[in-house]
Amino acid sequence: MSKKEFKFPSPVNNNTHDKRIHRILEVIPAILTWFTIIGMILFSYLIPNAVAIFIIAFDIYWIHRTIFIAYYSIKAYKKLKNQQKINWLERCKEVSKGLNDYKRKTATNIVLAKQHLLNAKTKKKKAEIKQLIKNEKELLARLDEMHDGDIMNWKDVIHVVMLPTASEGPENIDPALAAIRDSNYPNDKIIILLATEEREKKEKREAKVKFLKDKYGDTFADFLVSVHVVAEGEMKCKASNTTYAAKELQAYLDKKGIDYKRVILSNFDCESVAHSEYFGALTFEYIVDAKRLQFAYQPIPMYHNNLWDTNAFVRVIVTSSSFWHMFQTTRREMVTFSSHAEAFDTLVKVGFWPVNMISEDSIIYWKGYSYFNSQYAVKPLYVPVSMDAVLAETYWKTIVNQYKQKRRWAYGIENFPIIMRAIWPNKKIHWFEKIRVGFEMLEGHHSWATAPFMLALLGWLPLIFGGPMFNQSVLAHNLPIVTRTLMTIAMTGLTVSISLSFLLLPPRPKHIPRKNYIYMLLQWFLVPIIAPTLGAIPAIESQTRILIKKYFTEFWVTEKIVKKPNSHK
Repeated sequence: MSKKEFKFPSPVNNNTHDKRIHRILEVIPAILTWFTIIGMILFSYLIPNAVAIFIIAFDIYWIHRTIFIAYYSIKAYKKLKNQQKINWLERCKEVSKGLNDYKRKTATNIVLAKQHLLNAKTKKKKAEIKQLIKNEKELLARLDEMHDGDIMNWKDVIHVVMLPTASEGPENIDPALAAIRDSNYPNDKIIILLATEEREKKEKREAKVKFLKDKYGDTFADFLVSVHVVAEGEMKCKASNTTYAAKELQAYLDKKGIDYKRVILSNFDCESVAHSEYFGALTFEYIVDAKRLQFAYQPIPMYHNNLWDTNAFVRVIVTSSSFWHMFQTTRREMVTFSSHAEAFDTLVKVGFWPVNMISEDSIIYWKGYSYFNSQYAVKPLYVPVSMDAVLAETYWKTIVNQYKQKRRWAYGIENFPIIMRAIWPNKKIHWFEKIRVGFEMLEGHHSWATAPFMLALLGWLPLIFGGPMFNQSVLAHNLPIVTRTLMTIAMTGLTVSISLSFLLLPPRPKHIPRKNYIYMLLQWFLVPIIAPTLGAIPAIESQTRILIKKYFTEFWVTEKIVKKPNSHK
């Protein structure tokens, strides 16, 4: 496939053959899900012995999966805590001065740190020095893999932070801009791109823009504002807004004569509060790799902005989501989610985001993957980007909105037929890689929709529907005992999640009473309720909608109000 002729499939097309293939592919996830749900009951009646054996095998698999995820989540947590402490801007400056000098300086730092370790008197000081030595050794190993000619000077990099906004007020966006302003990175190397929607009430939109420009207009290298008008053939969705804004940025860069390869675009949710080291870490990863255009860059999403203000159901959902993304940073199968960054040159080459799809955060990764013939990957940044969790005016509405957000995330399965149509005809992508991609996506969404029900119900269904002959068997007698024992072992993963949730918990706001720490612990007992209702059912609904052609036609914007301290009194 010639890169000059790069075309990415569209969900809407007039070609009969493509339409038929697309339809076959898009119904597969829902068919697999419903086959599993119905099959749980049907096979428990027809072949209860086989189902009982399957249950035990599935429980053992789930234990392995749980321990595997817990182990790598802990590894990711350690990296996250460690790399937040690194002065990434200083690293950018040092490596830009010269690779050999930086290698020598790093090696010297290791020798000096080892000498200090011998004289350290407290355990805390020894631990700090040991961590420093580990950091410097990891850095030296990376420097040994680099070549002078591949390194880009950090001063040549321009960051653009795009903040798409539809109905959010300035109070939602202000903390994001404040965090960028206060980060450990020069503001004159950052451009803000506020991507607004024309369909928002004009008075509200203009007041929002005025407030933010008055406050931050002179802070950064530039403060750009785009106003997206939904064109024919476009959905009212985030992707069409971001594509419109990116094209406006492209015209701006052309006018300024700025090389696209110098520009990194961070596509943030508008309330995303970046860690102070985000831009330094992103710049370092970008400038030291010759294949910088073949990476997307993903910080770890944390929903810490209002975590103490929202309710227990939402906290469990978003905290679990953060753990999942921490685990994903350890896998080559990682894809982009929510707030992430790409080289602007790559975005131009792949044609930006599709304007007629609901799910936009991972599809841009798959466009890059297809364009580079699978030689495209996500490079994790072990710094957090904190976002708003779902929060509405009432407790019940917050839960309903969380369901809708989860449903929208699960609607990402709409990517499956597009991705398969994009990569399957590409002869430069190995057939095994194509199968791996398809399996990963199907397995992930299938587990999302079915695993909570399988874990909760499958162990009992053969006993209910298996009949008197099965219930008198030794297997039936031991099935509840075996499954209960295996699931107890699997609870190890939940224990790890609870521990990490407290380690990652943001500082308690003054208006929140201390007793809420107890609620933070007790909320995890809601998992058996939350997993099916706010996890599996939204996924089943999204897949079923696609199956019966009840497609979403508009991006649902999650309501995230900002609570003021006095609202708790």
